[in-house]
Amino acid sequence: MSTTTQRIALVTGGSRGIGRAIAERQAADGSTVVVNFASGTAAAEETVAAITAAGGHAIAIGADVADEAAVAAMFDRVERELGGVDVVVHSAGRMALSTIADLDLDVLDALHRTNIRGSFVVAQQAARRLRDGGAFVALSTSIVGTQFPTYGPYAASKGAIEAMTLILARELRGRDITVNAVAPGPTATDLFLDGKTQDQVDQLAKVPPLERLGTPEDIASVVAFLAGPDGRWVNGQTLRANGGMV
Repeated sequence: MSTTTQRIALVTGGSRGIGRAIAERQAADGSTVVVNFASGTAAAEETVAAITAAGGHAIAIGADVADEAAVAAMFDRVERELGGVDVVVHSAGRMALSTIADLDLDVLDALHRTNIRGSFVVAQQAARRLRDGGAFVALSTSIVGTQFPTYGPYAASKGAIEAMTLILARELRGRDITVNAVAPGPTATDLFLDGKTQDQVDQLAKVPPLERLGTPEDIASVVAFLAGPDGRWVNGQTLRANGGMV
């Protein structure tokens, strides 16, 4: 496998949920995949094993996305071992639900450390390291538009990601690097389902006109379009992948 011709995709939060589906899809499309994880080495190793069993190539690298030294070291290792990076998909994130009136500000700080600072740190390294012709895709949420109660802190952090992503697209003028965000609607992941009753899940599944929850694979397909050759004319956009919600 040549490091000069092989496309390299780095997926943060790539060991679980939407991130894992994105990693597996990138590998299926022919990229060597770097599966980033913050904790839970076993889940990352399972993702790498699944990709390898399907005939793909992947490695796992642990790094806290909000730690600039750890993220820089991760990119250094990718360049050293694989030759460079062509696609960065920033999927790592956390969720906290609370009304604005009742939110514990320590929870807000932790949420924003991962979702805002972490996104900025990864975007900063991607801007410096992506090879010309590459792609950066960040994960937002359709809650930014639907504005459901108790999602205020989460939506605020993801709104920041959308703003940052679209500005980065303009700052990378002239390098043939696309920069976009994908904003999933309700998607059947552990992060989304945690703490919800079956009735709540059923009600949320009926919100989109397609009357179902999204799957991680649905989102991975949208990311694959933006990161691949068919999406090269889409730049500086937020694509709401939510089955027809507002």
